[in-house]
Amino acid sequence: MDRYGVTIPLGTVPLSELRPVLEELPDLGYTDAWTGEAAGYDGFTPLALAAAWAPGLRLGTGVVPVQTRGPALLAMTVATLAEAAPGRVVVGVGSSGPPFVTRINGIPFERPYRRVQDTVRFLRAALAGEFVSGRFDSYDIEGFRLASAPRPAPPVMIGALGPRMLRLAGRETDGLVTNFLTVDDVPRVIDAMGPEGKAKEVVARLFVCPTRDTAYAREQGRAMLAGILNARTYSAFHDWLGRGDELAATHRAWAAGDFRGAGAAVPEWLVDELLVHGDPQECREHIARYRDAGVTTPLLAVVPAPEFGAGPEGMARALRALAPRS
Repeated sequence: MDRYGVTIPLGTVPLSELRPVLEELPDLGYTDAWTGEAAGYDGFTPLALAAAWAPGLRLGTGVVPVQTRGPALLAMTVATLAEAAPGRVVVGVGSSGPPFVTRINGIPFERPYRRVQDTVRFLRAALAGEFVSGRFDSYDIEGFRLASAPRPAPPVMIGALGPRMLRLAGRETDGLVTNFLTVDDVPRVIDAMGPEGKAKEVVARLFVCPTRDTAYAREQGRAMLAGILNARTYSAFHDWLGRGDELAATHRAWAAGDFRGAGAAVPEWLVDELLVHGDPQECREHIARYRDAGVTTPLLAVVPAPEFGAGPEGMARALRALAPRS
């Protein structure tokens, strides 16, 4: 089936006001609701609410870090959600980075590749109902089995940016979760997953601002991308994609503490590629190009636009306008 999802929570809409928006999504043609996890909402509570409020939606974490929860706790949390929403849960995990793992959680950020690989292997075994015991590369498990394994077992995916992690996603998981890439980047990312990658699900969070006010959209895009493209992981990702020279000016400004200048130095063409904007039909056409390039599940992260307003009703109006059946 053609999938078309949203990222929740929706902007600044409080969870207590999210229910009517979520309830409407399946009728509009949306199939999925996914979360992320950084310094705001956790990755599971919004999905638990969506499980009750919108039983027609598939639910995914895109992604939760592997170092801020123990592997057994992560498996239990996923299994609990899967019991509430059988057959509708996908778990996406990733390495995250020092800002979230170390600076605000006080956990050493060590051996991220090994920790992701170990957690994927642990989750796939545990969610299948197996007894898991033994020495992994990054931890030892004395013995664990879920008291109630979900049926079917939820798919496990990886949030990956670099070639090594992308290869792991292709080799050992059910799919890839990615974001902040252009349409033209998609084939290269899929190729990096290896021969198995072409058969895997590719979930991409796409930031969308449905407005005809190009100046407003670019202002929002620059404000967002200044920090993203200067974060270690995304800077390395775009270097690998061949944009090191084009992004050198924003890196210099950011390093000098000129954060506004860092946003201004992001090339305009890249702002227009990484923030989908235009009227709703133009946005849908841009999203369709991602599909044509190999994205199987676009996830819309809607940026408030002047035409629709903020708050729950403004977000609902924007999602109606962007719906695949509009």
